[in-house]
Amino acid sequence: MAKDMHHLTVKRVYEKAEENEYRILVDRLWPRGVSKKSAAIDLWLKDIAPSPELRKWFGHDPARFREFSSCYVEELEKTSAVSTFINILAEHAQVTLIYAAKDEAINHAVVLKNYIESRCKALKPTAK
Repeated sequence: MAKDMHHLTVKRVYEKAEENEYRILVDRLWPRGVSKKSAAIDLWLKDIAPSPELRKWFGHDPARFREFSSCYVEELEKTSAVSTFINILAEHAQVTLIYAAKDEAINHAVVLKNYIESRCKALKPTAK
């Protein structure tokens, strides 16, 4: 039972790592001005990030966030990186999605977290 229990969070790369936290960088590009040591990244999963075309089109424009989210979910539906991520999630009690965007509410990591949580919920059998 404990294997199914996990905690998924989202943090900017500039925030300090916590103990027992498995940190996955979900950006395609390495964050500027951040050393590998200070980032404390356990895994860099580039393929789960939005495509370069989608990222550039979005440009962190709040007016485009809803459409960006839909397009990003479509990309997530087509990538094997989601299965990789879900397998990793099953192995760690605390997984943190690490990103570099300035806006903490309007970014791809927030969309990814919601998507992964909904996928995990859909995969669990309902108890009767």
